[in-house]
Amino acid sequence: MATVVEVLSWPFFLVGGFMCITGAVGLLRLLDFFSRIHASSVTDTLAAPLLLTGVMLQIDPSLDTVKLLMVLIFVLVTNPTATHAMVKAALNDGQVPLVGKNHTEAREEKSSSN
Repeated sequence: MATVVEVLSWPFFLVGGFMCITGAVGLLRLLDFFSRIHASSVTDTLAAPLLLTGVMLQIDPSLDTVKLLMVLIFVLVTNPTATHAMVKAALNDGQVPLVGKNHTEAREEKSSSN
């Protein structure tokens, strides 16, 4: 029989898994670098901590829990920073996000090439 803590961990696994799938679909379906980097940052920043929290609830409190908590904090600090640095580098390189008319034209080009 499952304990209360084990049952509480499953929503973290389910939502984290959903975020992983959403990020993967975003990487495949979105058109430009900026949209794709957003999809990957959502996966990194939301899915990983949710999955790590689910694992922390599943294991017995020990040194492993402390290690997972340290990884969780590291992920929450570094992933948004890395995403921001990549986007800033792309903007400095001259790339521009697809918005408005550019976005519509790019979508039409992609659908006509398939």
